[in-house]
Amino acid sequence: MERITTSGRRFLDEHGRERIFNGVNMCDKGCYNWETKKRDYVFGQEEETIRALAENGVNIVRLGIVWDAIEHEPGVYDEAYLDSVQTTLDLFEKYGIYVYLDMHQDLYSGFGEHGGDGAPDWACLTDGHRFKKARFVWAEGYFFGKATHHCFDNFWANKPCHGRGVQDAYAELWAHLAERFGDHPALFGFDMLNEPFPGSDGGKVFKKLVGSLVRTALTDKRIKKAKLIKDAVSGNIKDAFDQFNGDILKKIASVGAPLIEKFDKERYTPFLNKVGAAIRTKTANGILFIDNCYYSNLAIPCHAGPITVNGKEERTCFSPHGYDFMVDTPQYKYASNSRVDAIFSAHADTQERLNVPVLVGEWGGASEGTDWLPHIQYLLDFFDAHRWSQTYWHFDKNLLKEPIMQQLNRPAPRAVTGTIESYRHDRTANTFTLIYRQEKAFDAPTVIYASQEPKAVHTDGTFAIKPNGGSGVLIEITTDPGRHEVKIEL
Repeated sequence: MERITTSGRRFLDEHGRERIFNGVNMCDKGCYNWETKKRDYVFGQEEETIRALAENGVNIVRLGIVWDAIEHEPGVYDEAYLDSVQTTLDLFEKYGIYVYLDMHQDLYSGFGEHGGDGAPDWACLTDGHRFKKARFVWAEGYFFGKATHHCFDNFWANKPCHGRGVQDAYAELWAHLAERFGDHPALFGFDMLNEPFPGSDGGKVFKKLVGSLVRTALTDKRIKKAKLIKDAVSGNIKDAFDQFNGDILKKIASVGAPLIEKFDKERYTPFLNKVGAAIRTKTANGILFIDNCYYSNLAIPCHAGPITVNGKEERTCFSPHGYDFMVDTPQYKYASNSRVDAIFSAHADTQERLNVPVLVGEWGGASEGTDWLPHIQYLLDFFDAHRWSQTYWHFDKNLLKEPIMQQLNRPAPRAVTGTIESYRHDRTANTFTLIYRQEKAFDAPTVIYASQEPKAVHTDGTFAIKPNGGSGVLIEITTDPGRHEVKIEL
C-alpha cells in the first residue's frame, strides 16, 4: 500500500495523486466485568467482515482502541492485545483498507455503570471523587461529573502518577504504539485522543449553555414561544426543535467559545505537540490527527493546532466530529440539516485556518426505519462539496444488512491525477461527476469507485473497468494534462 502524505488541504499518494477516503469507525471499548471489576477486551475482526467492507467501497477505517486495554499496570504493555491489533492491521492490508489508530475515551474512563471508557484505574486521578451512574444520558459525567472533571484537570496538568506525569505516561504509550505499528503498510495515521474534554471548565461551559438556551428561548424573537410550548406539550418534538435551527444553535453555543478557545490553545495544542513528538521519536510515518474538543460538536469553533515538533509543522489533518442533538434518541429521524450545517461550517472555517486536509472522524447516527436517511445523504453531500474524507460512526457487521449501507456504499473518487475541483453523486439522475485539473503526466491512473457496473463512462481519456469484489468496480481513467470532466452513468 502506498504511503499517504499531505499537501495543503489535500491527501496525496506516492504518485502525487489526490486521495479521498470513505470509511467507518470500528471501536473496541471493552465490556465491564462485574465479577473482576475490570473491563474485558477481545480485540479483532473477522476476515469475512473486513472483506465485506472492501466490497462495499470502504477504503479507510478508524480503529478505536483504549488505554485501559493496553496498559493495565503502569509502564507494562499488554503485548498479546497489541498482537491482536497487528493481526487486524494485516487483514486490512490484505484488502487494501487504510487504518488510523484512534485512542478512544468517553468520560475519561470506564468503571461500572457510569458508562465511560478510556484510561486504566491507576491513571484516574479523581481527587477523591467517585464516578457515578448516568441517570438520563450517557454524557452526564461531562456536564457535572466531578470524577470526570478532576481526571481531565489532572491529565492536562500532567500531575504525578506512579513516578511519572500522567500525560507523560500517555505520550510514552503512544511512542510504543508508533514503534510497533509505524512501519505497517496499512497505517494511515495517529488519532491521539478522541474528543478531548476541558475538565472543570467543561462543567462551566455546560452551565453557560443551559443559561444561554433558556435566555434564547425566552427572548429571541425568532422563537415562537406559544407554538414552542404547544408543540412541546402535545409531543410534537420535530416542530418544537425545528425552531432551534443552525443560526439559533450558533447563538446558544457562542457563550462557551471563550473557554473552549482557551482550552484549545493552552491545554490541547501543547498536548498534541508532546504526543506528536513522542510518536516522531519512533516513526516518521503516519499523519497526526487534530480532533475537536467535545463541545466543538455544537458549532463552537476549534482553535487547536497546528502541531509542531522541534519547531516544524507536522503532517497533519483535521478530524472533526459532529452530530445533530437528536442523535442517540428515537427522534433522530427529525435531525436538522440546518444544525449540522452550522456545526460543519464551523469546522470548515477551522480547516481554512489550519490549511490541512479534513477527514471527518465521527458523524452519522442511527434510527429505526428509513426516515433518517435523507439526513445522512445531506451530510455526505456536504462532505463531497468540501472534498472531505470521512469515517461513519459506528460499524458492526449487522450494518451490512441495514438500509444505511446503501447510502455509504456509493460512487466516490479514490485517487485523482491532479487537483480535484469538484465531485458529485446525483442520486436522482443516478450519475457521478468528477472535475479535476491535471498539471502533468502521471504514471498511475485516476481511480473512481462505483457500487455497480456503470452503464456508460464519459471521459476525454481512456478507461478500464476492474472488479472490486461484490458488485462494486474500480474505474481507471488515463488522461493528459488539462482540465477534465468525467461523468459516469450508473
